[in-house]
Order: sequence, then C-alpha cells, then structure tokens
Amino acid sequence: MERSEPYSGPRALTWRQFLGVVLTVVLSDAFTKLLAVDRLSPAHVPHPVFGEWFRFTLVYNPGAAFGLHLGPWSRWIFIVLTFVAVTVMWRLFLASPPDARWRSWALALVSGGALGNLVDRLTSARGVVDFLDVGVGAWRWPTFNIADIAVSTGAILLTIVFWNEPEPSKDP
Repeated sequence: MERSEPYSGPRALTWRQFLGVVLTVVLSDAFTKLLAVDRLSPAHVPHPVFGEWFRFTLVYNPGAAFGLHLGPWSRWIFIVLTFVAVTVMWRLFLASPPDARWRSWALALVSGGALGNLVDRLTSARGVVDFLDVGVGAWRWPTFNIADIAVSTGAILLTIVFWNEPEPSKDP
C-alpha cells in the first residue's frame, strides 16, 4: 500500500488556536463594553469621534442584530439559539479538513462574537451593550459592538469559503 504525502499547505487552526481566537474576541468585546458603560453613560447620548460620521453612543439592545425582537421571551430565545449556533460552529470546526484555514477562522470569529453577546444576555436583562454608531445625520447604521463585528466578519468569510468549496463528488 502506498503512503500519501502529508499535507504541507496552510493548516487550519488547532482546537487550542480556535479557542484562543474565541477567547480573544470574548475578552476584547467584554473589555470594550465595560469601557462603554463606564465612559458613555447615560445611554443614547452621542459622543462624536469623527464628527457625525462615527460616534460612540451607549445603547442596550434586548433583541438580536438590528434590533430584532421576539417579544417578552426574546432574551431566552436568543440565549438558546446562541448555544445551538456555537455547538454547530464547534462541530463544523471539528469536521473541517486540515487545509480549511479560512473556514476555521470564520467559525472561531462567529463563535467568539456569539459568546460575547451571550455574556450580556446572561448577565443583564437590559440587553446587549452596543456603542459603535456609524452614519450621517438621520441615516444611521444600527449601533453595534466588537462581538457584532466578529460575527459579521466570520459570517461573510464563511459564506465566501462555502461558496468557493468544490461540490462533493457523488461517485462512491
């Protein structure tokens, strides 16, 4: 039986590196949220950084992305959905081939961001702390945080990775 050459291209993240990325996102998110609550209170008062285009504005989001709200049970529904999503991300990571470097990064970013916002949902009934406020005049993007950036970046990267993967062969 012939031995195949070991894979020598860019490696995917190890499970320790994956957890390191997740932990880095969660800690960065938590630290910036603590700063936002401490320095930007009271809520809903804009603090211009680059004029009206970019400012810090403390808000509490009891729903999900873009203010999606599912009624009085929103908090608990999103907590359960986060556990499901992170479990799926972890399983996808474990099932990834050794050369799936970008997929590994994407899954780690989504997981870290989801867990960062989960911390807020578990510790405060007020909602997730958001503070990054971008827009012009009345045309503003929904206020967001570091965890949201990680989830969005990871989701976009994951979409690109899955889009570019070859379709699995149907031959036995």
